[in-house]
Amino acid sequence: MKDNKGFWDRWAKRYDFMMSKDGRTYAQIVASMKRKLDREMYVLELACGTGLLSVRLAGSVKLLEATDFSEEMIRQAKAKTHSSRLHFSVQDATSLPYAEETFDAAVISNALHIMPEPEKALAEIRRVLKPGGILIAPTFTAAGSISGRMRIRFMELSGFKVFHKWTPQEYLDFLKENGFEITGRKIFDGTLKLTYAEAVRGQG
Repeated sequence: MKDNKGFWDRWAKRYDFMMSKDGRTYAQIVASMKRKLDREMYVLELACGTGLLSVRLAGSVKLLEATDFSEEMIRQAKAKTHSSRLHFSVQDATSLPYAEETFDAAVISNALHIMPEPEKALAEIRRVLKPGGILIAPTFTAAGSISGRMRIRFMELSGFKVFHKWTPQEYLDFLKENGFEITGRKIFDGTLKLTYAEAVRGQG
């Protein structure tokens, strides 16, 4: 997973500030996630960035394994004060080191649309989730609005690649095509349109 990695390494120190403008949306997302998680769960987080969500979720679960492919993002995340239930590591979401059926839930926020092959990440998530395991995957679906399409264009001009420009329904269909049954959804209209999706690992 080399694409966009240099961008995230460069922006890691400024990432928290960059995301602060959507603080209200993130607070709502965290509240929604906590309603699905409990203190008996082993949870995997992919593309955790600087741990903005991780540090808020860790107290609600038994163990949160938070990962990102950017070494600098993980360095920033480890510098935060956090729970003993939270462990950060550098991992490739498309080739995870964990055994099959290890986790009760997986979280991947605002990342699938900027992965060249997000279906590989979903296949890995399915592999490491227990039967009936939960996927929580809020993702920017900016193609669903004119302002969102303009924002994507601006990002790409700055050298940041958006590989998948989904509308909300296209994104939900993508999750279903890759083996997940949608159990909940909500659309957030912030700086970019965001589709919050909850799903369970399908059979087979």
